[in-house]
Order: sequence, then structure tokens, then C-alpha cells
Amino acid sequence: MFKNPLLAVALLITGAISVWGIIDTVSLSATANYLVGIEFTSRAWFIMLTVSFLLITSIFLAVSRYGRVKLGRDDDEPEFSTVSWLSMLFAAGMGVGLLYWGTAEPLTHYLTIAEFADARTAASKALSITNFHWGLHAWAIYALTGLVIAYFGFRLECPSLVSAPIIKVFGENRITGSVGWLCDLLAIVAIAIGLGGSVAMGVFQVKEGIDALFGLQNTGMVMVFGIFIVLCASYILPLTVDLGRGMAILSNAAMLIAGGLMIYVLLFGPTHFIMGGIVQAIGDYFAKVLPHGFQTYSFMDEHIQQWFQSWTLTYMVWWLAWAPFVGVFIARISKGRTIREFILGVILVPTVFSILWFGVFGSVGFHGALKLGLPLLDIVRDNVSGVTFFVLEQLPLSKLTVAAVVIAAFLFIVTSVVSAAFVLGMFSTGGDLNPSTKIKLSWGAILGALGLVMILSGSIDAIKSIIALGALPFVFIVLLLVVCLLKMLKAEKVDVS
Repeated sequence: MFKNPLLAVALLITGAISVWGIIDTVSLSATANYLVGIEFTSRAWFIMLTVSFLLITSIFLAVSRYGRVKLGRDDDEPEFSTVSWLSMLFAAGMGVGLLYWGTAEPLTHYLTIAEFADARTAASKALSITNFHWGLHAWAIYALTGLVIAYFGFRLECPSLVSAPIIKVFGENRITGSVGWLCDLLAIVAIAIGLGGSVAMGVFQVKEGIDALFGLQNTGMVMVFGIFIVLCASYILPLTVDLGRGMAILSNAAMLIAGGLMIYVLLFGPTHFIMGGIVQAIGDYFAKVLPHGFQTYSFMDEHIQQWFQSWTLTYMVWWLAWAPFVGVFIARISKGRTIREFILGVILVPTVFSILWFGVFGSVGFHGALKLGLPLLDIVRDNVSGVTFFVLEQLPLSKLTVAAVVIAAFLFIVTSVVSAAFVLGMFSTGGDLNPSTKIKLSWGAILGALGLVMILSGSIDAIKSIIALGALPFVFIVLLLVVCLLKMLKAEKVDVS
């Protein structure tokens, strides 16, 4: 593995970031904030235009004649059941983030919007914006990236690498080889940095959950590091077994817990209030989703623009950071499905689940803050990681539900690390669909080191900036990949009978 120049450079870059973050976390965070701020100020329009283009292209491919094209030979059948397939792609893509931000994000947006609108209007808009961040645009980024890799890998028998479509379409020469090499390098760096941030967020939330479960106080970084060590030990076994056995079991378990938790909160919380919030959120979201994708807040004051950069732009770039590994992982588990089935499954189903999730947890948060006068708004200002647990403690069987969140969050972190290490292992072996255990474990160690750096930063805002910095170059790469896909699909002879 270490004889590969691509991996040597990738390890050098990620290793340097790790060392920098451990030695001088403040300097790394400040540098990331500064560079990302410059990029967001000058390229906000381009980022929003890109993600909107990806969504519109996805819709076109799903409804067009190309939707009939199989990702593989015409007689290939799916390797995984539909339930396991959806569970794995969802767990790899967003699982721990939903647990972390379920109540906290709508309340955070409310604090900003309430400065300009009445409480009811602010709550509605806050929930709508949250759904936008986690909805169709986010999953379109994953879907298009995964579709390109799956189409070229299974249909055209290319290596499962970001560079493969570029070389296939434009021919193999010195220029395309250099461009492809650079794309693979940037994809590896984006995967590693993006996953490190997810590990840190998950560890912080598990720590808050354990504190709430056992009534602990002032556990600080001692508890955080303890959880981190247990996490690293826990993902070793899944990396040593077959993908179908390891990832499918973990992701199915995590999604089962998350789904059960959502139903429990709906039934035992203020059900009528929650259902009203969900129905309104669905209408608001689908009525405004496409126009919202072109919103840049250019004519708003500096405060709103700063909020836009810190949330919407950061999220869009965050999904781009995860696109190489989630896209390639989704591609790996999607052989035998049609383009239409792939797009509908990857984009529509997780979006619907996300809207329901934030509808339940966001609405119960607003009910507590606005109807019952609970100090949720103060908590979200001071301790974002603990908001979900405070909400659950107001409902019956709180010990059980808090434990469920802790377990689900832990499982989601493990599945994210396993899927990322798997994809990095594929890149390490030139696109091998079944990389060796040794290579996967090596990448697992590197991902753990980057997660430690993010933990040492101690700030969610700093984590967001570091992830965004690593992902910004992929904005251009994903557009190039989509061009390659559209060019090759034009040559497909599709039976429309």
C-alpha cells in the first residue's frame, strides 16, 4: 500500500493535518475559518448553483428513458435486499447527524429568525430551513456521485475510482492521468477530514448521553477520551468481516433503534402538535425547495449572510465532503439496480425520513420552548450536544430512550467509520471492490487519528470549518463527473417498449 504514490501523498497530507491539529488546534481552526470565509464570500453563488444543478439533473435522469438503464449487466440482480440497502446507505450518509441535530438545529435557526419575525413564523421557517439542509439537495449530491461510480464501475467495468470516469471519457494520456490522480487525492483527503468531524460530533453526543443517563457532572474530556478509545476498539471487528455481514447488521440495528425512537416520541409527546408541525413542514418544504436552492441572501445584512455561510453553505460543502465515500459506498452496494430505482431510493426515501425525523424532534422542541416554557433555547446556546437528551428526559421512560440514543449514535459512528475505511481501502487498491482487512484496518487507524484532532478542537464550529476546507475542491470534481456520466449515457441504446 505504501508503495502507491497517491496514498503516500494522501497519508502525508492527512498526517500533517493530524499533527498540526494535535500540536496547535487553535491555529488549525483559525486558518480553516479564515480560508473558508474567503471562499464562501466569493463563491456562495457557485456552490448553490452546483447543488441545484445536481438535484435537477437527478430528477431528469430518474424520469427520462435513461432511468431504465441497469447499474451492471442487463441480467444482474441486486446483492442486498431493499431494506438492508436503504439502511446501509442512510446509516453511512447521515445517521449520527440526525441524532445530534434533531432538536438542536431547528431551535438554533429559530434564535436567528426570531429577531426578525414572530415566534410562530420563526418556528415554521426554522423547521423548513432544517429540512432544506438535510433533504433533496443533500442526497442529490450523494446520488449523482454514487451513480457515476456505479455506472462506470458496473456497466462499463471501470475501476471504482473517482478518476475512472474522467479517463474513460477523455482517454488515457498525461493530462487526464494527472487530473484523475489529483481528483483521487482530493477525494481521499475530503473523505478522511469529513469522517473525522462526524466521529467528533458522535463522541460528544454519546458523552452527553452517558452523563444524562447516570446523572454525571463535570466529566469533561476524560469521558470524551474514554468513549473515543472504546469507539476505536469497536470498529475493528466490523472491518475484519465481510461487508454484507458487518455493515448490514450494524446499520439495520441503528436504523431500527432510530425509527423506534422517532415513533416513541411521536406517540408519547404532544402528538397533535407534532403532527401539525410535520404536515406544515412537508407543505413548506416541497413548495419552496427548488427556489430555496438558488437563495444566496446577497441583499440581506451581514448578520444574515454570516448565518447563511455558517449553516447552509457549510452543509452543502459538508455533503460534498462526504460525497466521495458515501457515493462510492452506495455504488458498491447498488449493483443490479436501475438508474431510476437508484435515484428514487437514494434521494427520495432518506429525504422523507429526514422530514419526519425533524418534524418529530423539532416540533417537540418547539412545544417545550414555546408552549411549556422549558429552557431549551438557553440549552441550545450553551450545550448543543445535550439538547436531545433534555427533551427525552421530559417524556416517560427517559432512561430507556436516552440509552437508545447513546446506542444508536455509537452504532452510526461505527458504520460511518467502517464504510469510509472500506471506500478508502478501495482507493488504496486501484478500485478493488473487496479490499483486504489489513488495508481497511490501516485506514481505520488514520480515521481515528483525524477524529481525535476534531475532538481536541472542542468546537462544532471549528469542526465545520475544517471539514469545509477539505471539501471545497470537490465542488468542481463532482461537476466534471456528472459531465462524464451524461456524455456516456447519450450512447446508451435504451429499450423504451
